[in-house]
Amino acid sequence: MAIITEHEDDHMNQPTSPSKSKPKPKPESQSKPRKPESKPSRTRTAPPQAQRQAQNPFVFWFYFTVIVSLITFTFVFLSSFSTPDPKTWFLKLPTILKDHYSKGRTVKVQINPSEPPTEVFTYSKGQKTSENVLIIHGLGCSSFTFRKVVDDLASKGLFGVAIDLPGSGFSDKTVVREREFINENGFFGRLIEVYEEIREKGLFWGFDNLIEQGHLPYEEVKIRVSKRDVVEPLDLGAQEFGRVLGQVIDSMGLAPLHLVLHDSALVMGANWVAENARLLRSVTLIDTMPRGIALPLWALQVPVIRDVVLRLDLVFGKLMGSCCSKTFKGSSLEAHRILMNGRDGRETIVGIGRNLNQSFDLAEWATTDGVKGMPMQVLWSGSWSQEWSEEGKRVAEVVSQAKFIKHSGGRWPQVGDLILSL
Repeated sequence: MAIITEHEDDHMNQPTSPSKSKPKPKPESQSKPRKPESKPSRTRTAPPQAQRQAQNPFVFWFYFTVIVSLITFTFVFLSSFSTPDPKTWFLKLPTILKDHYSKGRTVKVQINPSEPPTEVFTYSKGQKTSENVLIIHGLGCSSFTFRKVVDDLASKGLFGVAIDLPGSGFSDKTVVREREFINENGFFGRLIEVYEEIREKGLFWGFDNLIEQGHLPYEEVKIRVSKRDVVEPLDLGAQEFGRVLGQVIDSMGLAPLHLVLHDSALVMGANWVAENARLLRSVTLIDTMPRGIALPLWALQVPVIRDVVLRLDLVFGKLMGSCCSKTFKGSSLEAHRILMNGRDGRETIVGIGRNLNQSFDLAEWATTDGVKGMPMQVLWSGSWSQEWSEEGKRVAEVVSQAKFIKHSGGRWPQVGDLILSL
């Protein structure tokens, strides 16, 4: 027993081998003492998030300025497409148009008995004599186009007059009409009527009807007719044209007169000429044809194209040079564009063009009792194109009693191009 006990004691006192004993953590070297962690200084650089927060006010004001600028530009851009009131439109006119307006006068005509009178602008020059000449322009142009022709007639001792047909130039282009509108109560209108019934007859009346009939009662749908004044483009057909022409002649005391019809004015005024031949000394046709007009209406109808054409002188000049006249330049070109675009002029021109009689028979008209014995002449552009010259010859053959004369201008001729042999 003692031996075993001593053996165990010796074994217990024997140190364990390094391989079997767990390694003890090494004490930290005293030669390199750990530096105590220092507290963060108050002057330390702010973290990135704080820097971004410091820059936010500048970013906000930058984007705010950009957004406000874009909104302002949008409103200014859209306002340029809006139609200004007549006073603002007139004040912005170029000098050449203001000068033309100051030399003319307006005549009031009654186109329709149920509508207010329409103001027609007239430009005249010379002394009233037995030789009075009235020029009616075609679709798209105005008295401004023939102002120099009127001046030239006055220099030759004649009394020349050029008018702006309703819808053109300085004449009225719109009319105020009273229209009826039918207002039917919709879903919300019926709810309001049911609510008014319940308020009048009581809440239990509504529940009783709901239980008995399965729905809330309401009266039959009411149809209300209201009247409102609406501004609409002028309608100018053959009948309206005749009324305007007759009242202008009476108001200015022009009869008997020499009547000059340009472009589409022949189609619009043919019936009036045949019915009022006693008021006329002669009829002159300037680049007229039974069907079609010089100005292409599609250029005033397509949404994007029409805005570009009527707002840019360069594009408008290209259009005029390809269809109407190659002599429009500078202030004259700008004036024609402004007159065509201003005060709903485009809508009126398109509407009148659609109403033109496309089945007009020139040969039949030339042989009517009032026309066949009347002195006539046809003035035609001989330099526009070969096809147009051939068209002029066909017109001259149909109107056999007319004297055929060529001029050197376009289909909208000017005084230097046009010769009126009356």
